[in-house]
Amino acid sequence: MSSSEFEKNNYPKASKYLFNGALLTYIAGLLLMIAFCSPYWVKSYDDTFSKFKNMGLWEYCFHNFRYPYNQFDHPFEGCHHVFSQEYYVIREWLLPPWLMAVQAFVTMSFLLSFGSQILMAMQLCRWPLEFILRYEWILSAIDFVCVLTTTVFMFFAITIFGGSHVRRDWLMYPNFNYLCWSYALACLSFFFHGFGAICLYKECRLSYNRRRESKNLVMQMQPNPQHNLGWNIHSY
Repeated sequence: MSSSEFEKNNYPKASKYLFNGALLTYIAGLLLMIAFCSPYWVKSYDDTFSKFKNMGLWEYCFHNFRYPYNQFDHPFEGCHHVFSQEYYVIREWLLPPWLMAVQAFVTMSFLLSFGSQILMAMQLCRWPLEFILRYEWILSAIDFVCVLTTTVFMFFAITIFGGSHVRRDWLMYPNFNYLCWSYALACLSFFFHGFGAICLYKECRLSYNRRRESKNLVMQMQPNPQHNLGWNIHSY
């Protein structure tokens, strides 16, 4: 290997904290994506023969369901998106304010999580190399803030949904329903994001200390004009 190739490859590699934080965030993001898209946050017991079948953040499933406050005797059948034309007349009932807050928290968590994953992938691949080495401490701080914010938003989402899904002004006969696996995946995503935030916090401190040490080393290597001036005066 030539000296130029050795110097090109002789740069600080990604730390174990960044690798572990990125891995945990990737797993958390995968769980979040499944929970975000799947319609199994709440499901009815099979033995109850409920007209309501299951729902997610963006989809409801009914079987020959008739909303009692609808002036038209229209049976709702099958699974439809919550903003579809099929659910236009009952959308206000399907989307109470607390559920819209949950949708907002999960959507912002989704964007922040995958945005931070893109930055961490660039840091792990060291591309572009000069930009990553110069601003890695800033990128690590952005990763930490994004993942920490995602953790907080997911905590709000699962707490609000877990405490409000039994409200009687929402789905009828809430005692016939139970929290399903999509909600469980959202809870797991919250924990994985939290563990990832801890690793990224350590990476943020490590990269900042590394930057400060390198900056002090550069300052020590620079000549001191006062020292030269003092030497010149004593020489006379």
